[in-house]
Amino acid sequence: MLELAGIIILGILAQWVAWKFKIPAILPLILIGLLVGPIAAAFLSDDGSKWIEPIWNGKQGLFPGEGLFYFVSLAISIILFEGGLTLKRSEIKNVGPVITKLITLGSAVTFFGAGILAHFIFELSWELSFLFSGLIIVTGPTVITPILRNIPLKKDISTVLKWEGILIDPIGALVAVLVFEFISVEGDSGFTKTALVEFGKIILFGTTFGFTFAHALAFAINKKLIPHYLLNVVSLSTVLLVFVESEIFAHESGLLAVVVMGMVLGNGKLENIKELLYFKESLSVLLISILFILLAANINIEDLMLLYSWKTVLLFGAVVFIIRPLAVFLSTSKSKLKTNEKIFISWVGPRGIVAAGIASLFGSKLMKQGVEGAEYITPLVFMIVLGTVLLNATTARAFAKAVGVFLKKSEGILILGASQVSRLIGQYLMDNQRHVVLIDSNQTNIQMAQELGLEAINTDIYSESLGDNIELNDVGFLMALTGSADINRYAIDKLGEQFGENGSFRLITVDEMNDPNNNPKEGLFSHTDDFNTLTEVARKYPKINEVKIHDREHYEDLIEATNKAHDTIPLFVKDKKGVLEIISSYNKAINNVEKGYLFVYLGKALETKGVSSV
Repeated sequence: MLELAGIIILGILAQWVAWKFKIPAILPLILIGLLVGPIAAAFLSDDGSKWIEPIWNGKQGLFPGEGLFYFVSLAISIILFEGGLTLKRSEIKNVGPVITKLITLGSAVTFFGAGILAHFIFELSWELSFLFSGLIIVTGPTVITPILRNIPLKKDISTVLKWEGILIDPIGALVAVLVFEFISVEGDSGFTKTALVEFGKIILFGTTFGFTFAHALAFAINKKLIPHYLLNVVSLSTVLLVFVESEIFAHESGLLAVVVMGMVLGNGKLENIKELLYFKESLSVLLISILFILLAANINIEDLMLLYSWKTVLLFGAVVFIIRPLAVFLSTSKSKLKTNEKIFISWVGPRGIVAAGIASLFGSKLMKQGVEGAEYITPLVFMIVLGTVLLNATTARAFAKAVGVFLKKSEGILILGASQVSRLIGQYLMDNQRHVVLIDSNQTNIQMAQELGLEAINTDIYSESLGDNIELNDVGFLMALTGSADINRYAIDKLGEQFGENGSFRLITVDEMNDPNNNPKEGLFSHTDDFNTLTEVARKYPKINEVKIHDREHYEDLIEATNKAHDTIPLFVKDKKGVLEIISSYNKAINNVEKGYLFVYLGKALETKGVSSV
């Protein structure tokens, strides 16, 4: 009981430490596991026993016999299912050629390159070498996100790294499963007719069970056949049922089945999908916390001593400094990415949870089967995981500065609300080469924004996950444009520090509009226009206009004209280089207005003497 409680407590503590210091959770989890496992046995215990023993040894331990491996299998199946839920077909369809090549050509380069290196450096069999290389294909988002969260980067760099990590997880898991099946199949050689039959059974039963049960569960949820309070636990039990049933019909097909099931559910018209995702995310955090302490603790000091060799350094260096850059540069050839951007993407390739979990599972199974060299699989993969996470977590920010991809000033703009006004302003900003992201909890507004080519996220302003979105790490301006004064103020207070380093603005309230003495500096556009005014003007005159400014006095005349008019609202000032400055309700704050600048406004064209529209 003490060991089980200790694992949960230490696991959640590690998750908190990771959140506090903005590092991947896998790092403190593995370190804690090694401390209470092989390190405690070798240096801290009087009788040479581990503080936490995952497998029952007659005196202590949590899981008898094959119990640990059953738990690991089921835990990984739930983690992979949750990952499959996040894969949206529309996003995959629209990813650029770079991401597509990274998860295909890049994976192939890693698979064959790392396999050849492992064979010649550690003299492993070809089968085990390619099992190792298949396991280290993956670069999971759970390790990349904390590393990149606080590094201001161009959107295309963070997008490539994010989507590579998401899409490559099931690919790496599938490759590892298939290689493992070739190794473990009966016969003189893994590459036999029997192995090919087993390979076919994995694909057939994995996809069939995943697809069928996904549609059955979606039907039951949408038809209200499952009461709301049982929704999450029924979904969890269905995932476990799919995994087990698929394993019965085709050994090692369960992982593929749950990934397929998650992808089908995530892309279907499923009600309560958000609630299901939140539950699975919470469950995954708990399982990951338990899983990696157990897996690291299960390693013996003898396994770690296998790595005490120059061969380990050579293999790690070759994977990080040769294989990864080769895969990235081949995959990004003829792309619009600059050389320094390719170098940074090459540097950031931390391996994650799927690699370590499946490695421990397969390595232990092969050792029980008596496969020569199988004892190297788990420690080698753990070495790659721990080494790459440590390397990237400690150097990514400095390396971004060194190669010149670190944004000195975050110019992206986050707009809260995706109403017609927000869409008009967002489209204008996008047309002026600004990175704009709209967020709204209204799916209809989000869809209309996306149809205009705008980047829009359907999320709740109160969601904690918004701050974790690495695609927003170049955002430096926040504009709260909702019809709720409370939400606008909340956005400024909650998100202003993270997303508004260059300025946080909100629409003024009705009370502020009616009180000339209450003119907040964070107020947007003018002191005479609130959300209702903007909405009405956008409805009647859905166009953003530009007018040439002659001098400072002319600019003030334009401000005065828009304040008096009921159908025009000031928005921005654009300088000669195309740089935009937001006009606040405290509009005299803009001082550097010169001849040749442009006055940008929404609504009816101004008919002022000496004014020409452009």
